[in-house]
Amino acid sequence: MRKAERLFQIITLLRGRRTAMTAQQLADVLEISVRTLYRDIQALVLSGVPVEGEAGIGYRLRPGYQLPPLMFDAEEVLALLVGSRMVRAFTDPDLARAALRAESKIRSILPPDLQQKAARQPYRIPVLQRDERARIVHRDLRRACESQRCVQIDYLDQREAATTRVVYPLAIMGWRESWSLLAWCEMRQAYRNFRLDRVHALTLLARSFEVTDTCSLQHYLQTEMQMDDFD
Repeated sequence: MRKAERLFQIITLLRGRRTAMTAQQLADVLEISVRTLYRDIQALVLSGVPVEGEAGIGYRLRPGYQLPPLMFDAEEVLALLVGSRMVRAFTDPDLARAALRAESKIRSILPPDLQQKAARQPYRIPVLQRDERARIVHRDLRRACESQRCVQIDYLDQREAATTRVVYPLAIMGWRESWSLLAWCEMRQAYRNFRLDRVHALTLLARSFEVTDTCSLQHYLQTEMQMDDFD
């Protein structure tokens, strides 16, 4: 965890508490040493955050302290919460955990009226156990896109023909009805969109690929994006 994230988390942990937290308690939650915790508390105090400490008791924020730099209106909060739930339901497990952390940070700085509206927001997006395999596929393909790793996929195309392809993953595309992997296909020697629900198995290969002027997400978006280029 980066220092800026730790400092924010310390404020989040202390904000609104009536009782103090000891240095050891804070360090345990943040998974850092007590010495590092002391340095972080000093950094907060020097930046003007009113952290009060007493030997043998612990730390607390001065009552009434608010985080001033960030403020949302009701629809912005709703948009962020809906986005967080969609990430948890439809993308990968690592991003789901990140979305939960982000949602916790957002909720911690909301004034009471927005907290009440957030609690009553009408969108419900279930995170279903049956979608767990799809979320794992999302995670593996995201990592392949980020690291520019070649991927071998076992794929069932729209004519229900089974093929094995080696592809260069460039992006995960979100359509209204499905997700797809935009990739350069070695077999077709062209860009292809592969629907994720038709990927039956995938293997991250040891070799990587290079993005070029004629094989990249930017090139695809500029020259070849169509609505009917699914395999």
